[in-house]
Amino acid sequence: MMKKSILITGGARSGKSQLAERKALQPCGRAIYIATSRIYDGDTEMAARVAAHKARRGPEWTEVDAPTDLAGALVSTDGDQPRLVDCLTLWLTNLMLDDADWQAETGRLVETLTTQSAPVVFVTNEVGLGIVPENKLARAFRDAAGYVNQAVAEACDEVWLAVAGHPMRVKPNDTPF
Repeated sequence: MMKKSILITGGARSGKSQLAERKALQPCGRAIYIATSRIYDGDTEMAARVAAHKARRGPEWTEVDAPTDLAGALVSTDGDQPRLVDCLTLWLTNLMLDDADWQAETGRLVETLTTQSAPVVFVTNEVGLGIVPENKLARAFRDAAGYVNQAVAEACDEVWLAVAGHPMRVKPNDTPF
């Protein structure tokens, strides 16, 4: 199996997860789903989102929960099957809410990615395309997400942008500046 890392980004409801699921299953028809979501007490809306994602996936998926230790999850699942990480922005949210060093964890993630033998497909949100948020935390999150996305994109072999359910390849890109 060829080692390949792919980052898929886009806005909310852009088709990122479905594209990532197809890409992860392509090599062998089975994959490991590394879920970064964390459902807080009383958050029924997030619980419904997670349930909808799980219902869409079939028996070809093995699920691993990794709300904060994403590098550890990649190390422990490296082997024959591709992995799908959904998503980096939820992972970043968890790190920031835990007051963890998200920059160090991003560095650890990127370093871990270079040692993987099986493919990894990442899903992330492109959050910096809208207005400047009105509060400090939201601005810090937007900036941190941009940093995480750039660091992981640099380490990946391919980057895709999902727009209205249609994928566009961003990297590699043969278009000269």
